[in-house]
Amino acid sequence: MPLHPLIVLSLAHASVPPGSLASPPAREQATPLPPSLHYWQPVRERVIPERLSVDLCVYGGTSSGVIAAVQARRDGRTVVLVAPEAHLGGLTTGGLTWTDFGNKGAIGGLAREFYRRVGRKYGADEEWTFEPKVAEQAFQEMIGEARVPVRLGHFLRSVRLQGGRIAALTTERELTVSARVFIDATYEGDLMAKSKVTCTVGREDCSVYDETLNGVQLRDKHQIDHPVSPYVAEGDPKSGLLPGISPGRLAPNCTGDRAVQAYCFRMTLTQDPENRIPFPKPEGYDPREYILLSRYLRHGWDWVFGKFDPIRGGKVDKNNHGGISTDFIGRNHAWPEADYRTREKLFRQHVVYQQGLMWFLANDPGVPEECRRRMSTWGLCRDEFTDTGGWPRQLYVREARRMVSDYVLTEHDCRGTRRAPDSVGLGSYGMDSHNCRRVVVDGMVKNEGDVQVGGFPPYPISYRAITPRRGECANLLVPVCVSSSHIAYGSVRMEPVFMVLGQSAAVAAGQAMDGDGIVQNVDYPKLRERLLALGQVLAWPAAPFPPPPERGE
Repeated sequence: MPLHPLIVLSLAHASVPPGSLASPPAREQATPLPPSLHYWQPVRERVIPERLSVDLCVYGGTSSGVIAAVQARRDGRTVVLVAPEAHLGGLTTGGLTWTDFGNKGAIGGLAREFYRRVGRKYGADEEWTFEPKVAEQAFQEMIGEARVPVRLGHFLRSVRLQGGRIAALTTERELTVSARVFIDATYEGDLMAKSKVTCTVGREDCSVYDETLNGVQLRDKHQIDHPVSPYVAEGDPKSGLLPGISPGRLAPNCTGDRAVQAYCFRMTLTQDPENRIPFPKPEGYDPREYILLSRYLRHGWDWVFGKFDPIRGGKVDKNNHGGISTDFIGRNHAWPEADYRTREKLFRQHVVYQQGLMWFLANDPGVPEECRRRMSTWGLCRDEFTDTGGWPRQLYVREARRMVSDYVLTEHDCRGTRRAPDSVGLGSYGMDSHNCRRVVVDGMVKNEGDVQVGGFPPYPISYRAITPRRGECANLLVPVCVSSSHIAYGSVRMEPVFMVLGQSAAVAAGQAMDGDGIVQNVDYPKLRERLLALGQVLAWPAAPFPPPPERGE
């Protein structure tokens, strides 16, 4: 079972054995988190109620939501993009800029247009490793050209259902939107859940879909591969567990549970002294969180500098790497179904942990001197995320709720032993789950949940995987929290795929409006024809891509 948050808090304030971790220099002062760095805050000011009626309401300012709204406007539909976020683009503008594309040839339509727009800003035909600020510029241009009305900072409060359909949604800022069709483009599936659509959280037992990689997985990647004691006093179980380590026995591989793969922030870093912000020591910094890392560093530290992936502008996209890194393992299990106030607390815990991690590696005397010296040459970027002190605004929610529909994508789809006949896009990345928890095995700490299995060609994603079950909500499409098993979602959950599915969802929404208004009744051959005309790639091998348009077109 995952470690209960109250247990985590109590352990985090347990006494630290002498010599278990070096004390930080007294001269270092904690830095308050920027007031603008938050997931959610209650509405305190007076708001003026607003009512809108449109053809399509897109809820979620992710890359998928942006693309869906742009496509609908290009099709002449009335649209509003309602975004909980303060900025558009989700992870594509929030730090994940070393793009996880799998096979570029599987990405077409407006997704490909986005990467070409970004490329033109660098004098190239297309670009897949870019700066967050440039990605945001490209999305803003697409939104502006299409004249998409956007409402930022609007968190969903309620949904009014009528006759098996969404009649309207209302946000905490008193915006009420009625629409003929709705799209849930959030990473959490909040609109889907409030619309009574069947969904799930966690990892299925392998027996549910006859899979081999689902459920509990104790494997060798991103593993703590040296003996490290999990106990507050090394080797003494009676002293209690260190923060973040789950009590109880490890279940056999393939056992289902409610665990969710770890989240982190994708940091944009630089070594340019003119642009570098030294890693801040956050308020709430707790050295107990890094005792495990301190012990692990005794065995070497070169792995610390893995996944500093180069992007444009002389910067890197820093992702999780190794046994102990930016992933806050086991601390996010409540996130998918939590209320906003709880998510805000979890968000801030993730910020403090990861900022503290970087400060620790660059400053704490217990870290090997050469490791500290090298880490100190890196820092946040002054010209990125300027309203939040260089820190990414978007938490990497790798997985939350997943819809359970009439077609569930599974390991068999990824491996090609089953192929959906109603493709609305292709997945092509390997099945990639990050660790879900830390556990004790034979008196030592181990990570559990990491799976990285690839080597298969692009595969189709069923239209039924982005629509609720027949008989459930008739006017909702879900291009992000798609109907998928946990391990298949590890392949689907890539930003280019979310863009592809967002465009397909918008086209399907329009065709539903032109028909009986039921998304489950959309004529697939007609939908396929339209998607192919828009440059979507629906089968593999794919036809060659046309050359990019001349500059200025």
